[in-house]
Amino acid sequence: MQLVADRRPPTLNARSVVLSTLLGTDPPRMAVRNLLRVTELFGLSEGTVRTALTRMVRRGDLDTGGDGVYRLGAPLLARQTRQRSSQVADRLEWSGRWRLAAVTLDGRAAADRADLRTAMVALRLAERREGVWLRPDNLPADRLPASRRLVDGQCEWFSANPDDDDAELAGRLWDLDGWAATATELRRAVAGLTVAVEAGDTAALAEGFVVSASVLRHFQADPLLPDELLPRGWPGPRLRADYDRYDRAYRGLLLEWLVGEDGGR
Repeated sequence: MQLVADRRPPTLNARSVVLSTLLGTDPPRMAVRNLLRVTELFGLSEGTVRTALTRMVRRGDLDTGGDGVYRLGAPLLARQTRQRSSQVADRLEWSGRWRLAAVTLDGRAAADRADLRTAMVALRLAERREGVWLRPDNLPADRLPASRRLVDGQCEWFSANPDDDDAELAGRLWDLDGWAATATELRRAVAGLTVAVEAGDTAALAEGFVVSASVLRHFQADPLLPDELLPRGWPGPRLRADYDRYDRAYRGLLLEWLVGEDGGR
């Protein structure tokens, strides 16, 4: 991650910039002229971006109706849903019970195993041993239904109460100290950038773009545990509050920058 004082545009490719832009846009659609403006922040040429857009449509990453507007394709819409769910971090009151999913489907192909792992991680379960996944039962059962259906097709679910201390078990299943340390670093980066974007510093847009993507990825790694199982001083809620403030300011500045450029043409 760059230091906030360093305003040089990070090195990113066209596909990464376009996907990150649309994943963070609601609804996830944008006119090509605005996508080209965003990619200019990273020194990407128009020809490079248009070539990338064509390839992304062919691959199914994007859809376009030939109207100069690009939209996320279906597979990436599911990714956006997971991203938003991670950012909101809805949790339920915890009864002390855990949920355990055990693989019961025989003869699985490698692709099936990989899909299951992706779905389990999205649902915030941790692997205790091969084919056995678990987590505290404090998340809505209907979150991420596509991931849940995939798990249901390969596993059976059980309610469980571990003999081990709950907090100790959670500490073995997830690297909570590592997540907290990274969250603290991101809070510092977000704080500096918030000052810059609220002051209207467009030179901060490129770096802010990268920091936004880093924060959203980190939210997806948050196990969303009950408060009872979290270390003291857990920075998750503070990072989310800081990011919400920053994101509002960043989106406003980016919109002003795009509209201002269009108005000057």
